Amino acid sequence: MGQLQQSAEGHGARLKLAREIFFNQGDLPEGLVDPLVLRSWERCRRFGLAESGFIPASDSLDRVALKTELDRQRNLIAVSRPIMEHVFEQIRESSSMVILADANGLLLHTLGDPDFVSRADRVTLSPGASWDENRRGTNAIGTALAEEGYAAILGAEHFLEHNSFLTCCASPIFGPDGRLLGVIDISGDYRNQQRHTLGLVRLSSQIVERRLFEHNHSRDILVCFHPNGEYLGSPKEGMAAVSPDGQILAINRAGLDLLGIRRVEAVRRDFSMVFETNLSGLIDRLRPDSQALSEISVNGGRFQVQLRGQIPASTFSGRIFDDTSIAARPPRRQEGAPNSLLTLDTLNAGDPQFQSAIARARRILGKDIPILIQGESGAGKEMFAKAFHNSGTRRSGPFIALNCAAIPETLIESELFGYQGGAFTGARKEGAPGKIQQAHGGTLFLDEIGDMPLNLQARLLRVLQERSITPLGSCRAVQVDISLVCATHRRLREEVARGSFREDLYYRLNGLCVTLPALRERNDLRILAEALVRGEVGTNSAVRFSEAAMRAMERYPWPGNIRQLSNVIRVALALLDEHETVITENHLPEELFELKSDSPGSAASGSEAQAGTSFGPTGEGSRSLEEIGRQAALRALDTVGGNISAAARQLGISRNTLYRKLGRL
Repeated sequence: MGQLQQSAEGHGARLKLAREIFFNQGDLPEGLVDPLVLRSWERCRRFGLAESGFIPASDSLDRVALKTELDRQRNLIAVSRPIMEHVFEQIRESSSMVILADANGLLLHTLGDPDFVSRADRVTLSPGASWDENRRGTNAIGTALAEEGYAAILGAEHFLEHNSFLTCCASPIFGPDGRLLGVIDISGDYRNQQRHTLGLVRLSSQIVERRLFEHNHSRDILVCFHPNGEYLGSPKEGMAAVSPDGQILAINRAGLDLLGIRRVEAVRRDFSMVFETNLSGLIDRLRPDSQALSEISVNGGRFQVQLRGQIPASTFSGRIFDDTSIAARPPRRQEGAPNSLLTLDTLNAGDPQFQSAIARARRILGKDIPILIQGESGAGKEMFAKAFHNSGTRRSGPFIALNCAAIPETLIESELFGYQGGAFTGARKEGAPGKIQQAHGGTLFLDEIGDMPLNLQARLLRVLQERSITPLGSCRAVQVDISLVCATHRRLREEVARGSFREDLYYRLNGLCVTLPALRERNDLRILAEALVRGEVGTNSAVRFSEAAMRAMERYPWPGNIRQLSNVIRVALALLDEHETVITENHLPEELFELKSDSPGSAASGSEAQAGTSFGPTGEGSRSLEEIGRQAALRALDTVGGNISAAARQLGISRNTLYRKLGRL
């Protein structure tokens, strides 16, 4: 800390001298400030800015104009927000804030510590304000945009004197086509500067770029590459979007850097010209296993390659045809069809939180690491477990599931460990293998592990340590080779504290913990609903949702999550007349139109909730429900001084739900 303080003091002294030379003497203080800062100062002087100038708050966009801009940047905000929230958790209580701005320097979204936000408001560091260089002088946001690169502006390096209390680090966000879209910035008190901040914003912008690339090219072949296979799936991997005829449609910044080429040298070129290998041959090698890697040589360098996105079904004479998706949509449900159709790729419907869970799970595929899946009931934990199994090296082995909450306590032990013939009254003469033994060579999925009795927890721990089981009534241990996946809707840390769950078992199970978002927190309900319809009636069916029905579904909090959504869709399909192809509000259950104060996603409060108002499935009532929710959200936001997280907690809803009610998504 002392070194940091000394460094800051030395930096401050150099800046004082540099400002004296530049602003009072009109000379260039070369060697005293970073060349990036000096270039920015010179631009600001050409703009006619004065170092003592001040930008009034009235210069910001009004509420209507800001709403228009937020709608226009909806996709960038939706992708960036969860990443910003994660970053903010890393820097919380450091007198700082995370900022997203567009390509014009307009601030779109901010998250910050309350103490710093109040100071930032004095210089209009808030949504609706423009921090372009030609208006705000040298600052990380505007300077990163002007330079189209990373920028760190510390204290008095800001051109305007009243911004000198800030330390800011920003990193640009480029779209899949290479166009500058905006920046992510971390701003804080100059006295509390952190060395890791620039690295954090650089990583954040890379993650945003990667997710935008995947979203924009979800229907194309994605060729992912890196010299080190461990970096595949990370922000450092190169990604090329390729058409079925072998033309490169786009390539990300990381890919261009890895290949050492410019965008114009790759885009619209044939795949073989850039990667020095035949695309059809690469597909033939990798198609059988979506997680497999292949090595190629490009410009003398060797790269590990993986395919994602839409993989063509077959090739013939070097030509590719009959595209079949392995991503973005859940598979069509078929009676008696194996679960092998369900993979982590097919689960990806575009929600950033769910994508993050998939990415974390994908990193441990093929490794002997247990995974613990957390989430509300009905959130898709078993589906995620099946997808994880089918995506790994054990996909050819069995997937055995046991719901610890659905079996009587007296039977769980025999179900889990099996038994020898005659072990107890009612046992089969030949005995029976338990779920653990049945899962040998594959995956054992223990659903609702938090409901497992304490005495069985000890036995399960022993199995995991010794990799063997002893069936009831037997003295002979049986060796087992299993991959363990567990799930629970409970908070196991709290169960450990209460003494209802063994601490040693908790740490044994919690190799990797992924949390699945509730359906009300996801932004891909429309895609999920359409996929579930296709799974019921087939991909060639013309059945679709009316816009009014879809809006009603998007407003509903879905306390039963995906399980409830699936049931609602099955009932709606059953209610369709023979020649009907459109699911309307009349095919949906009445509960989707009821306003309930105790619903997880309801924003109703006060008199509206107490009245138990119910709205039917037609226009006027639906609009009333939406407006009531919005007004309740606005009132809650006002009472907590505009703090989104606090308002969401007060209403008992997620931040994403609150944003939707405010119309800010």
